[in-house]
Amino acid sequence: MTQPLKPSAQRVQDALYAGGFANQVIELADSTRTAAEAAAAVGCAVEQIAKSLVFVGRSSGTAILVIASGGNRVDERKVSALLGEKISRADAEFVRAQSGFVIGGVPPIGHVQPLRTLIDADLLTYAEIWAAAGHPHAVFRLKPVELVQMTGGAVADIKSTAPAA
Repeated sequence: MTQPLKPSAQRVQDALYAGGFANQVIELADSTRTAAEAAAAVGCAVEQIAKSLVFVGRSSGTAILVIASGGNRVDERKVSALLGEKISRADAEFVRAQSGFVIGGVPPIGHVQPLRTLIDADLLTYAEIWAAAGHPHAVFRLKPVELVQMTGGAVADIKSTAPAA
């Protein structure tokens, strides 16, 4: 018998089903809080991890979800140019208030309110990718096209040419 999902992971599973997606949320013993941890836990390349980062528009105060390839660093200037306003990295309190999830478990869907979303074009080069599922030990596998469909996100070149931190 399988254990029930933690409530935050179950919210993501419910959002997947509600959106017509059959992807399965899994909880792992190992942490998936960082892209490197997630890649090690599921046995894929770090670039196949779709890491969800929340930024805030400096003038609008709006939350922006940037889903980047795990091996890439986000170029905030590129994102700012795409959005038409400067952005800053959001703090933990803002992330939780806007998404309903804690940093290290922010999924691409299932947020408490819709978030404007940008997707790293590099993610579309993989046959399959992995995303956080609402908890630092929960993930789900998906195809890049599903990521675009489920988020309604705009695909863009958002990576920095500087090495990932």
